[in-house]
Amino acid sequence: MPPHLVIRHTGLEADDPMPDMAVVERNLDRLKIERERLGAVNLRAEEEQRDMVERLETIVSEREDVIEAIRRLRQAIQSLNKEGRERLLAAFEVVNTQFQRLFTHLFGGGTAELQLIESDDPLEAGLEILARPPGKKPQTMTLLSGGEQALTAMALIFAVFLTNPAPICVLDEVDAPLDDHNVERFCNLMDEMAATTETRFVIITHNPITMARMNRLFGVTMAEQGVSQLVSVDLQTAEQMREAS
Repeated sequence: MPPHLVIRHTGLEADDPMPDMAVVERNLDRLKIERERLGAVNLRAEEEQRDMVERLETIVSEREDVIEAIRRLRQAIQSLNKEGRERLLAAFEVVNTQFQRLFTHLFGGGTAELQLIESDDPLEAGLEILARPPGKKPQTMTLLSGGEQALTAMALIFAVFLTNPAPICVLDEVDAPLDDHNVERFCNLMDEMAATTETRFVIITHNPITMARMNRLFGVTMAEQGVSQLVSVDLQTAEQMREAS
């Protein structure tokens, strides 16, 4: 620049005294040190800045997508929980009604009910069974005798089953803990369910009372060591043949 314009960059007026050279040199050394700390000039700084801006925009966009996805997911969870509570309560009422009817049928009287406990939210609540066999006070499942527990559990299982019946139901020695009187009640229930539903019941049993009440018997015998043989008997046909003879 022209010499007469240099003074403009010093911050001095034309009549101001010249600054102390020692002070100027110290300031010059300080500025040089600060310049060296900055390092070499990055010729790709502008390009890197554009890349960083694009990356930031991408991250912000992805963050907004994630926030939106979280919002939709929470709405879906709330919707599923709401529908789940409605379906659970509806199914609970149906099962409870069936359970009360079957309990009375199996015990020849008495009352029973299911209760949701420990939480107001059906999805988090527990289940308690209150049963009152004929002549007894209402009590929980654990206070019943072994036979009473078996009949109560049977009533609950069939109550759930009748809510959504399956084509085939397999019962494996469910009458084992029952006495003869309760076995008759169990067989009466099987007759009723076989007549009112389209379910085929396959019962595995060693109880002669239960076997006598079935429509068809299948027995597995071992005539020779290690050789099993299936024997089938149609009781209704057998009775007709006996009456004919």
